[in-house]
Amino acid sequence: MKYFQLILLFVTISTTISCNTSKTKQITNSQDYQAYLNIEENTSLNLVQKDLEFWTDKINSTPNQYPYYSKMASANSQIFKLTGDIDQLKKAEEHLTIANAKTNFNNAGYLRALARNYISQHRFKQALDLLIKAEQNGEHLNRTQFMLVDVYLELGEMDKVESYLSKLKNFNDFDYLIRLSKYNDHLGNLDNAILYLENALEIAENSNNQNLIQWNYTNLADYYGHAGRIEDSYNAYLKALAINPNNSYAKKGIAWIVYSYERNPEEALNILDAISKENTSPDYFLLKSEIAGFMGNIVEKEKLEQHYLSSVANEKYGAMYAKYNVLLFADKADKKLEAINVAKQEVMERPTAQSYDLLAWSYYKNGNVEKALEISNEYVIGKTFEPEALLHTAYILKANGNKTEAKKIKEELLGAIYELGPASESEIKNI
Repeated sequence: MKYFQLILLFVTISTTISCNTSKTKQITNSQDYQAYLNIEENTSLNLVQKDLEFWTDKINSTPNQYPYYSKMASANSQIFKLTGDIDQLKKAEEHLTIANAKTNFNNAGYLRALARNYISQHRFKQALDLLIKAEQNGEHLNRTQFMLVDVYLELGEMDKVESYLSKLKNFNDFDYLIRLSKYNDHLGNLDNAILYLENALEIAENSNNQNLIQWNYTNLADYYGHAGRIEDSYNAYLKALAINPNNSYAKKGIAWIVYSYERNPEEALNILDAISKENTSPDYFLLKSEIAGFMGNIVEKEKLEQHYLSSVANEKYGAMYAKYNVLLFADKADKKLEAINVAKQEVMERPTAQSYDLLAWSYYKNGNVEKALEISNEYVIGKTFEPEALLHTAYILKANGNKTEAKKIKEELLGAIYELGPASESEIKNI
């Protein structure tokens, strides 16, 4: 029965994906985005760096003015988003910790700010502790409860997500709509997720808040991509770039379309090389490694993997790249056991279906297919819509002799190749 449920659940996604890998049309045009790849001056970064200098000077001259720490932290966080510099995220944490200590952890705004920092670091349980304190404080309660929705979603506590969404229900509220959208995406209701996010975009545009509009476009672009609406996805990324030419996430989204949909790895690498000049996030190395492997350049693939591993060896990253590490380690003969250990830790910190899938996959790659199936049956099958988890499940089912169920998933996964990446096509066909 669980396998039947799994197929029914996945059909809701795969039927929306119309991308036929053998018949794709040209969606992108390099003239649309080329200007965003050759920006000599990062205006957004310059402005926020000046802001940081201003508040740093203020705190140096008047050390007792603890609100300045929050201002510095905000600038640090913005620099991290623009550059991927993990030191900036950790400095923001330091400044927010000071601000909270100065107020005896009794200022809801500072508690939320530090919780937001912890969320960026994937320290969800610590973020939850802070938000519970902020909720007890009661100041701007809705803001706290919206963040509680975010954290409970990350922790897989759907009953609490539903409870808070019921309390906060307001279809004219931007913050409510984007949480409702995330919730529906989690349930596999992609059409509803898109609808609510489009409604949120209308509110953001009416408020003329450029940061919210930019954020909305990139998230809509992601959803459109999941739904097979590749042209809509591309246009939404371009709209985000028109607002902020230094939006690395939007550029990465375009690179993915060029690579996965149009099968133009060379151009995708050109885009990623340009991004790497302004953003040092380790995941760019990993994506470039995947593309190099797809091109058959194994030497470059392994070189880029080593760049990634060297970057995430920095303990400041904590668990931020746990998922990527598990997937990478599971394919390495000398790191397969380490994949299990990292996945176990991820399950402890974030007991979601996706985390359990990582654990099941790690056991599968270590040859313990029975244990892998046990975990999948209990925690994964019927509980997640992620194509990656379903791909892993198909392999695990097949290894345990459940070839019929694996084949059913295989047929559905062929419609999710865009999301999984072109390198997955041969994998899926070999199930």
